[in-house]
Amino acid sequence: MTAISPELFPFKRNFFDRGNGIRMHYVDEGSGAAVVCVHGNPTWSFYYRNVIQALKADFRCIAPDHVGMGLSDKPDDEHYAYTLKSRVDDFSKFMGSLHLTEPLTLVVHDWGGMIGFAWAVEHPEKVGKLVVLNTGAFPLPEDKKFPRPLALTRTPLGSLLVRGFNAFSWTATRAAMTQNKMPREVRRAYTAPYDSWANRIATLRFVQDIPLQPGAPGFDIVKGTADKLHTLAKIPMFIGWGAKDFVFDDAFLRVWQKHFPQAQLQYFANAGHYVLEDAAAELVPRIASFVRNG
Repeated sequence: MTAISPELFPFKRNFFDRGNGIRMHYVDEGSGAAVVCVHGNPTWSFYYRNVIQALKADFRCIAPDHVGMGLSDKPDDEHYAYTLKSRVDDFSKFMGSLHLTEPLTLVVHDWGGMIGFAWAVEHPEKVGKLVVLNTGAFPLPEDKKFPRPLALTRTPLGSLLVRGFNAFSWTATRAAMTQNKMPREVRRAYTAPYDSWANRIATLRFVQDIPLQPGAPGFDIVKGTADKLHTLAKIPMFIGWGAKDFVFDDAFLRVWQKHFPQAQLQYFANAGHYVLEDAAAELVPRIASFVRNG
């Protein structure tokens, strides 16, 4: 794997054995009340590096890499089921291993919303604050069509492009920012874990596993989570939203606001899916302020 600059990612490597000898990497910096950050696809804990730096003096900042992502192990299909159920089970086991004793702040983006909220609705008493960044935790909104680029990725040609040419991760470093250009060294860090056919398995399986309709694998988790969002309704929430996201667009934002009408919102009209990169100068301080002060 291409070396990742310690200046960009200056954190100690920690590992959790999720079973069957498969290790999940995670960042664990600072001390105090926990801030748990859950990434999506094709990012990894690197996505939260600036939030961690902003908060680690006062909080325990934790950011796991899903199996197959980032610095975690990347088993093949024979040794790991790349499904939403596995992701939620992994996260639940990981959270249990931390033995946290006070309510935490949960920060989620992309697939991290579905995974993190599936855990949160089962443990609402463990959550003190919520930070939502261009994600979902419910079925595809009725007024949202499944994006064509994602549909392409689920075809044989798309599979070849993702695993053969790292198309999903590479493209995201360019298309997921719309008001700023991602620096070269940051692009390299995002794509570094996915440097071979074998190491790109999760970036493909995540897209293939999107449950779009009843009966699809994982749809019961999506629907069950949505049905329980009311258990989190009284928890303070901050939403940081990039309006130029072609997947998690304003149709998703409207659903969040329907479930959480009291949520604070910072709306970035020109920012894309990687909102934490694209609007970093404004968004990171705002998240830090919300975590500290509400």
